[in-house]
Amino acid sequence: MASRGVDETARMKASIEKQLNRLLVQLEDLEEFRGELDDDEYEETKAETMEQLREFEASLEALTAGDMTLVSDLNSVQLAIQGAIREAFRTPDVIKMFAKREPGALRAKLASLREDRKLGRISEASFASVSVECILALQKMGEPLSAPEQEMLSVHHENSASFVKQTGDGRVARDKLRL
Repeated sequence: MASRGVDETARMKASIEKQLNRLLVQLEDLEEFRGELDDDEYEETKAETMEQLREFEASLEALTAGDMTLVSDLNSVQLAIQGAIREAFRTPDVIKMFAKREPGALRAKLASLREDRKLGRISEASFASVSVECILALQKMGEPLSAPEQEMLSVHHENSASFVKQTGDGRVARDKLRL
């Protein structure tokens, strides 16, 4: 019996996820080997990767505009791509965990960051920046934030101002960004 598009949709989704993972790994590798590249080569390669992400996003928009059944399946992938393009999340592994909807991995990353900061492996600025990215990714996924995570956002509010805003009663609300 015919699959009536179910198999094709599953294959298309797998292909899209594979392409997204390839681009995210490319960004990770670029950051990992940044020290081995000269500035021009790094900037050129990053620009090419970001252009590929933009083209990929355009393809996804075309797909979702024509087939409403794919919208819900592709929504989290599209959100991750848009976030990467707008550089809302600048850390490739945070983008990857967000795209794969891995709140446990994001919280493990936060714990690792705390440890690295205590051991002096990373600066306070790097700790704050990546921690805020992880917490914002958790928030965007609808995960409840712990008191220390909420405090981190409020302390580093200037880093997160484009992602969240304070409501009149002091609660943190999601901004109306199209990420």
